[in-house]
Amino acid sequence: MPAAPIISVATIIERDGTFLFVEETVKSRLVINQPAGRLEAGESLLQAAVRETLEETGWTIEPQGLVGVYRFNSERENKAYLRVCFHGCALQHDALRPLDEGIVRALWLSPAALLQRRHELRTPLVLRCVDDYLAGRRFPLELLVDLA
Repeated sequence: MPAAPIISVATIIERDGTFLFVEETVKSRLVINQPAGRLEAGESLLQAAVRETLEETGWTIEPQGLVGVYRFNSERENKAYLRVCFHGCALQHDALRPLDEGIVRALWLSPAALLQRRHELRTPLVLRCVDDYLAGRRFPLELLVDLA
C-alpha cells in the first residue's frame, strides 16, 4: 500500500477547441500529461499551478476555477497522488523559455486527438480531468482557503 499521497496540481487550458498538454519522458517512456507537478514548500495550490504550467510549457496562464480534486494510486510507481486540477486561460507564450527537465515539448490537442493517443497518457487522470471539464465540472477558486 502506498504512503500518504503526494500533493500535485494540474491545469486544463483550452484554446480554440484544443487543450494544452506536455509530452514528457518518464522512466524512458514518452507520455502525455497536463502541465502538472508537485506543490512546493511555501506556495499555494494556485501559485503551484501557475508555476508548473509556465515551467513545463512556457505559457503564462490565469487560473479561473477548479475542475476537481482526484486521488490516484499508481501501482506502477507504488505511490499515491492527490491532484488538484484547475482550469484557466492562456495569456502569453515565451517560446524561448527552456522547459523543465524531462519535458520534450508542449502541444495543443483536441479531445479526439487525445483519445487517439490514450495509450500514451501518463495516468488515467489526464483523460478524466479533460472529461470532467468538458462535462461542465467547474468550481470557484473561492473553495480554496490558504491560511498561510
